[in-house]
This record gives sequence, structure tokens and C-alpha cells, in this order.
Amino acid sequence: MSESAYRVDTISRLAQWRIEALSSCTYRKSDPFKIGLWNWYLTVERNKQLFVKLYPEASSVARVQPPIASFIIKLVSCSAPIRKALAHPGVCDKQLKNNEDFIWAVDTTFVGKFIIDVEFLDLKIVPQPGREPSSIWSGYFNKEHSLSTALSSLARMLTESIRTDITINSSSGSIGAHRAVLATRSPVFLSMFSHNLQENELSTVNISDMSFEACQAFLNYIYGNFQPDEFLTHRIALLRAADKYDISDLKEACHDSLLEDIDAMNVLERLQTAHLYRLPRLKTGCLRYLVNFGKIIEIHDDFNLFLQSADRELIAEIFHKILAA
Repeated sequence: MSESAYRVDTISRLAQWRIEALSSCTYRKSDPFKIGLWNWYLTVERNKQLFVKLYPEASSVARVQPPIASFIIKLVSCSAPIRKALAHPGVCDKQLKNNEDFIWAVDTTFVGKFIIDVEFLDLKIVPQPGREPSSIWSGYFNKEHSLSTALSSLARMLTESIRTDITINSSSGSIGAHRAVLATRSPVFLSMFSHNLQENELSTVNISDMSFEACQAFLNYIYGNFQPDEFLTHRIALLRAADKYDISDLKEACHDSLLEDIDAMNVLERLQTAHLYRLPRLKTGCLRYLVNFGKIIEIHDDFNLFLQSADRELIAEIFHKILAA
């Protein structure tokens, strides 16, 4: 049997294992695949029933921080003229430590080729004893990098309006800020405040395409006062601002975050966003999700509507990907 028979393909939070054929009384274990902080395994065994297991690799990470997983797992038949899918009811906040923690016993008549499709909805860890589990995808990594004494002081300057010298006008409110901080973080702001432009003379910057809440999240990021929940809520607006004001690290943070939770509900919007803001990894991820992982079939009505208004260059890329696949 070829090595590819044990390979699990992954993109974002989705994993797929393609099973070519599985005769009676057969056991098969996948190669390890990485989702989140952990390496994972899938196993499948056919006896009177089909048994599917999902579990993390035994490692120091899994022992110290065993994942608390929420996911949807399903079997998709590839042999019938019409693709048939059999879905598990779903798993929510289940701690997985070993290969006995999740076993799905399936009564199925699937023969020939089929796919085991696992879409992780969330993965959590317990950071310290006695604390509530927190999602690894909530932005905690960025938050850890933003916490230091200097950044805490910068955050206070913003939140307490300490010696502000510029006013940021959003579409629904105003926030006091500091020219020096903005100019340090953005070459666009630096140019704006270095010349006799209207913003510099009037001590105001109008960002009318951002809500007050999104603008607050934008400034919080600039000042190092990272807030995971508001970052996730306003990622698209933050991406737009990062592109407009040339803040490359914020643009990359949004890029990484948008790539982490592609699903059927947002993949077309993400694809359009990737094309508009020149995000190659996000575009590749969306195209792989749609084409290589076969999700374009599940959302064909939405996809047809998307094609009616999408950029021609993007449409050409999509069909080139389809033909290549």
C-alpha cells in the first residue's frame, strides 16, 4: 500500500483522510497530522461495524495540556454516483487524552473509496490549574507577545487619554491619541504628521469607514493593548485599516487569523477578501478548501451567486484551480 494511503490532508481546521478501500476485519492507522498545538491520529477498523477513532499523539504537550476538542466528523462516500455523507451528531468540549476517549461506531454499507472528514470547531487548553479553559484560537498567542511593562504604559496613555495631541474621528465617535505613537507604527501617519496637511494642522484624523468599536480595536492593537475578542470581532475592519495605513504586522496577524477558521459559511467572503487585499496564503487556503477538499459541491448555490459579482481575474483563478485538480 502506498504511503499516501496513510496521509491526512489538512487546511485550517479541516482534516481529511482518503480511504481507498477497507475490507472486512481490517485496521488502519493514519500518519500524524498537525491541527492546533497537537499532532493527531485517526484510526479506522471494519468488523461488524466501522469504528473510527480520533486522538492526540502521546507527547509532553498532550500530557501537560490535553486538548479539549469540539469537532464535527463525518464519512463521505466517493464510490457512489452521488456523494453520500454520514455525520456524527458532533462533539463539544470533550477532553481527549488517548485512543479510547473518542470512538465512533458506525453502521454503514459504504464500500470502496470514502473520506473521513474532521472539522475542528474549537480546541481549548487549561492554561493554569483552577482557571477556565481557553481557546487556542482566541488570539492568546498575540496577547502574550503584547504584554510587557512598556506596552502596559502605552495602553494607559490611550485608555486614560494621557497627554493626547490628536483626535481620531470614527463614523460613530472620537478617540484621543498621540502623534508620536501613530507615526512610529505607521509610515502613512508619519508622512501625514510630517507635512502641513489638514490632519496635522487641525489635530484630527478622520477614519469615517470604521465604527467607533473597530477604531478602538485598531488603536488598542497599535498601543499594545491587545484584546483577543475584539480582534476576532473586527478582523476585516482591522485588515482594511492595516492595508490603508501600511501596518504590516497587523495585516499579517489578520491574515493568519482569517486562515485559521475557514468554513463553508465564510469561505467565499474570505476568498474575496484575500483577492482584494493581496493575501496569497488565504487565497490558496480558500481555493484548497473549495476545490481540493470538495466543499464547492456543498455550497454550489452560494458559489453560483458569488460568480455573478466576483472579479474576472479571481474567477479565472478559481477555474484554473478546478481544472488543475
